[in-house]
Amino acid sequence: QITAGLNYSMSGLPYWTMDIGGFAVERRYEHPDETNLKEWRELQTRWYQWGSFLPLFRVHGQFPFREIFNIAPEGHPAYSSMLYYNKLRYRLLPYSYSLAGLSYHKDYTMLRGLVMDFTYDQKAISVSDQFLFGPSLMVCPVYTYGAEKRDVYLPAGQGWYDLYTGKYFEGGQKMSADAEYERVPVFVKAGSIIPTGPEIQYVDEKPNDELIIFVYKGKDGSFTLYEDDGTTYAYEKGGFSEIRFGYDEEKGTLTIADRKGQYDGMIKSRSFIIKVIDADHPTPMQFDRKGIRIRYAGKEITKRI
Repeated sequence: QITAGLNYSMSGLPYWTMDIGGFAVERRYEHPDETNLKEWRELQTRWYQWGSFLPLFRVHGQFPFREIFNIAPEGHPAYSSMLYYNKLRYRLLPYSYSLAGLSYHKDYTMLRGLVMDFTYDQKAISVSDQFLFGPSLMVCPVYTYGAEKRDVYLPAGQGWYDLYTGKYFEGGQKMSADAEYERVPVFVKAGSIIPTGPEIQYVDEKPNDELIIFVYKGKDGSFTLYEDDGTTYAYEKGGFSEIRFGYDEEKGTLTIADRKGQYDGMIKSRSFIIKVIDADHPTPMQFDRKGIRIRYAGKEITKRI
């Protein structure tokens, strides 16, 4: 599935997905005994973990039933992990929706084989079981039952941060990454700017009037936040806005540019909470409201961070 998705995306088709967990599973998993249930739960969880970083996120299958409360009881590692990645998926909507806007307006591809972004790195070219979700997040799927680690290649020419700890690693190296049951290894490229939203259960549950913006130092970087009304086809006729965030490593400044465009229902004044991660201050991606608060009303602002 991993290589199939990457080949599909590299053909220029941006929206790939799969039946997370597989639609028709082995018979021993359909009505499993204790041993087979343990194995199926773990493999289902592993599939769910990396599936949450795909352009389309869908769990689909026949037997067993695939709701997380049917897969495992609350408090079980499988349940806890799937709940975590479901919430993270929705937190990342400002990021992933911006990628969707980029795909429509500028023919971008969200699911990216490493060869697409690191053409200069001969080792990265041959990696077939890691991928980038957008420009910033490198996902390293775990697909072996009982695995607690997996080999990961960090492409050269970049620094990389562990998403869960904030620990920094130099690129151009192969490493054994921790892959405990509840987590899939994910690394953030230095220079990344990642906008995140509130905890929600459906896309328009809450307004995005306060976003948390994660800035990963170590290199110049930029990201354009794309927004539209989220419900109509007005974006096809120009009904959308873009806000560019740019980080200057030498100056240590973040510039939020003038907003371009508009759409019905657009939030005209909002807060951005800036969270800064660097090699000397490792910080996990966490969503408390601590950080540098910037009030933004559509006009350019530059802030030292």
